[in-house]
Amino acid sequence: MKDCIFCQVTRGESPSWKVYENEHVYAFLDINPVSRYHTLIIPKNHYKDIFEIPDDELREVVSVVGMLSKLYKEKLGIENLQVVNSNGVDGQQDVFHIHYHIVPRKAGDGQNIKWKVHPEWREDYDGMLEMLNNN
Repeated sequence: MKDCIFCQVTRGESPSWKVYENEHVYAFLDINPVSRYHTLIIPKNHYKDIFEIPDDELREVVSVVGMLSKLYKEKLGIENLQVVNSNGVDGQQDVFHIHYHIVPRKAGDGQNIKWKVHPEWREDYDGMLEMLNNN
């Protein structure tokens, strides 16, 4: 995609701070970091979201997420992090090229994600599973 900023990064047309690269995946430091070593991991091919990316390429991306997370623990002592992936406007996706964030975390960093929970929805679980299992 010509206008996709992440495609421009993988083609070397936009600056980036490369952390890792292989044939299928590119990982780089986020230009707007929320913590030190905040890293983005993307496929080199353009896919809008998790619904478009082929399974084999998704496995490649997720494998690099795991590898870098372990590297950060080994080399930097980072033992607390969040791995974030958002899909669609309502899912808070902001760049429409599938990507994963590795966000190192520490107490008091002000980056709290707080979800509103709905335990009352448990009563719907049987029906929810039935919807998934019906052909």
